[in-house]
Amino acid sequence: MKKPFHLAWFLSQGYGPKSWRSEFPGSDVHRWMMPDIFVDLAKGMDRACFDYMIIEDSSNVPYTYQGSHNSYLQYAASAPKLDPAVLVPYLAMATKTVGLVPTLSVSEYPPYLLARLVNSLDHTTEGRIGWNCVTGSNDGAAQNYGHEKHRPHDERYDVADEFADVVTRLWEAWEPDAVVLDREKPMFADGSKVRAINHEGKYFKCRGPINAPRSPQGRVPICQAGGSPRGQQFASRWADTIITEGGGSIESMKAYRDKVRQQAAEYGRNPDDIKVLFLAHPIIDVSMEAARDRGRMEAAEAEKHLDLHLSGMSRLTGIDFSKFDLDEPLPAHLTTNGHQSSLAKWIGKTPRSILQSYSRKGGIDFTGTPDYVGGLMAEIMQEVGGDGFLIFNSYFDRRYIIEVCDGLVPELQRRGVTRKAYAHKHLRDNLLEF
Repeated sequence: MKKPFHLAWFLSQGYGPKSWRSEFPGSDVHRWMMPDIFVDLAKGMDRACFDYMIIEDSSNVPYTYQGSHNSYLQYAASAPKLDPAVLVPYLAMATKTVGLVPTLSVSEYPPYLLARLVNSLDHTTEGRIGWNCVTGSNDGAAQNYGHEKHRPHDERYDVADEFADVVTRLWEAWEPDAVVLDREKPMFADGSKVRAINHEGKYFKCRGPINAPRSPQGRVPICQAGGSPRGQQFASRWADTIITEGGGSIESMKAYRDKVRQQAAEYGRNPDDIKVLFLAHPIIDVSMEAARDRGRMEAAEAEKHLDLHLSGMSRLTGIDFSKFDLDEPLPAHLTTNGHQSSLAKWIGKTPRSILQSYSRKGGIDFTGTPDYVGGLMAEIMQEVGGDGFLIFNSYFDRRYIIEVCDGLVPELQRRGVTRKAYAHKHLRDNLLEF
């Protein structure tokens, strides 16, 4: 019997404009800031029994590429974005079970504020919230919060370790049975079952307790994208689900998952409690020819706008890639305080070859009919050993939602490799179901 795997959606480019350049832009392209298209996506995911949606975020208008924000605003690339925490209640009201995971940075929130926000969202969604824990990488965001630049890369994860410890202790400061609700006594909550945490560490000081009861999940699932060695170490210690490209081949995907599981065991965790989901950009159509035509069109369109992808590379690393010849290999001496795992993959390659890989979405090609792509995904997961896929498409439209949620997923369900119904109400329980 085939082992089932999980499905999630990475809302790349966050709560921002999506379909404005699509062949199917929708009738509400000028109302991109409204939650409508995201609600349609969440409903499709709920029908298809996805585990969760991650809402990516960043809180600045980048300016790394050519020292200007012009390219970013021209393409609506990384800006504008609205706050993901505002979107969550709209998605929750429109759905019943799918998990909702806003991105909240340890560089931009005090631990208490973040713990309280997530606790509140978990209460109001009845246990469907996760936290995508990021450390921040672009100095422009640091400057928006009163700092000249971010801390050094590995130290940011030291901060994140302490931050996660404080937040999880705040979530658990109320015992599960602290709320009594005895009207006769009267006693709303038993004070002996609520504790201050009195944390004094290297980076944070917090008395606690949080001023609300333990939420349905208590310790909500933590999502993390640990790419660098230090990031993987953090993810192995704290994450319940991990976002990764996995290197773009079955062998590298398996190696990444095995490494995370080994490190988790070294922390005393059960490796089966961590779900490693690999990014996938499926292109689905009614025939192989039609799907491949779509893929070629996407690649051709991307290669017309190389500055869009160069600006994205610049934002991730803090390196202005407009200064390099497109056909000369990137020098080995380049370093970054941003996304180290991304830069490591690019060193020694020409910017043009990197951009061509970008335009093809890199890695394994998930282009074809629902039957073909569904079969490919099933085979890959069997080889890798788990745990699932994370769908992404930075500028999707409503047609794409239907193609994935009502085309590809039913084929996966027919093959018995993804769930046909939710077994639990809470996100954590659905992650741990298999």
